Amino acid sequence: MEDRLLRSLTVDWGKVPKDSYVRDIPALASLKTLTFHSNVTFFAGDNGTGKSTLLEALAQALGFNPEGGTRNYRFSTWQEASPLEGALRLVRGYRRASPGYFFRAESFYNVATATAGYNDGTMPDYHARSHGESFLDFLERYDRTGIYLMDEPEAALSPQRQLSLLGYIHDRAEEGSQFIIATHSPILLGLPGAEILSFDGEDIAPCAWEDTVSVRITRMFLERRESLLRELFREEE
Repeated sequence: MEDRLLRSLTVDWGKVPKDSYVRDIPALASLKTLTFHSNVTFFAGDNGTGKSTLLEALAQALGFNPEGGTRNYRFSTWQEASPLEGALRLVRGYRRASPGYFFRAESFYNVATATAGYNDGTMPDYHARSHGESFLDFLERYDRTGIYLMDEPEAALSPQRQLSLLGYIHDRAEEGSQFIIATHSPILLGLPGAEILSFDGEDIAPCAWEDTVSVRITRMFLERRESLLRELFREEE
């Protein structure tokens, strides 16, 4: 599918408060327009580089609840406006799709609670399942073409379940759905044909799978575990 459901986003910095912390995040401060070239885009980078901040703002611009869920979820356990709220201008493709969700690992407990309140018997009781099972059930429940945003979906998933999620993302993307995912998982980042955007530098820039920090550190640990741990523990003495 060449026509993305979401083609690009542009930041209007005139609508961002002058004292906002996002102006101090290098990758975000330099952002003007971000174009999506694949049906699967990964935001990669260290903690504090702005991945989740941009993803949350995008979710709100698309009409999703800031704490997560589909567009039908309307609840709030913490009132906090995104510093980029109202500052994003989206360019959509010709195809229209209403389904989708914003999955946010840190607040999925709140989504599970809200689901119990909305439940008409068609949804599972996420609180009655293991953390990982409830994550995966929610993530893979939707099979209609739409836009799906995920913030660290691997947080509660075993490597095996990450592979299951990888298969789901691949199949849905092949059918025309679009995914934008912030992740540290080398497994998810390895999806063939996906676009990886690194937030680690002064700009948001394309990055090869093998050059992501997550992959390089994981590979270094697997290949040099004993020597790496000796060096690490020596530094702590």
